[in-house]
Amino acid sequence: MPDEPSAREQTSDKSRLETFSDGVMAIAITLLVLDVRVPHPGSGQSLGHALAHQWPSYAAYATSFLVIGIIWVNHHQMFKLFAKTNYPFLMVNVLFLMVLSFIPFPTALVADALQVREGLRTATLMYGGTMFGMAVMFNVVWLYAAKDRRLLVGSVSDEAIARGTRSYRFGPILYLVITLLAFLSPYLSLSLFAAFALYWLLPSSGPG
Repeated sequence: MPDEPSAREQTSDKSRLETFSDGVMAIAITLLVLDVRVPHPGSGQSLGHALAHQWPSYAAYATSFLVIGIIWVNHHQMFKLFAKTNYPFLMVNVLFLMVLSFIPFPTALVADALQVREGLRTATLMYGGTMFGMAVMFNVVWLYAAKDRRLLVGSVSDEAIARGTRSYRFGPILYLVITLLAFLSPYLSLSLFAAFALYWLLPSSGPG
């Protein structure tokens, strides 16, 4: 049976995991801009009009860029509370990143549906489902590490752990509610996704 990794090796694994996570998030957030294309005005159409017609791409890009950016901030803050890692945790984080890296696809779906005015409800449900899955996996990452202080640094207080658990648990519930609202109004649902992204800008949204 192989020996248990030393504290130094576990710390190194944590650094590599953070670097890998940052890289995946950077690629995902960069891919969002690929859906913002240079317009080619038709006969009798001005460039300004063609640019304005692409407003759904700008709105979808801004919302998802902000979402991934806030995920990165909270992921970074969360990892400050971790002292080490292990194999199951590495795989949990990989699954979280798999969901996160999928975000550019439903973002493009929503932007396209807004422009052609067709399939918007389906696109919104796809977008919401992805956000719900991302929020669930974020909780799984935190709960696995925090359970019995499995991977946490010794200085993390019980209050901070409880605050983080309450805060992150709020995400999947709200994302699910906002997603289901698409059956009533996709526009309302998309507006609330943008508003919820602003919520995560608040320092109190993480465990601190």
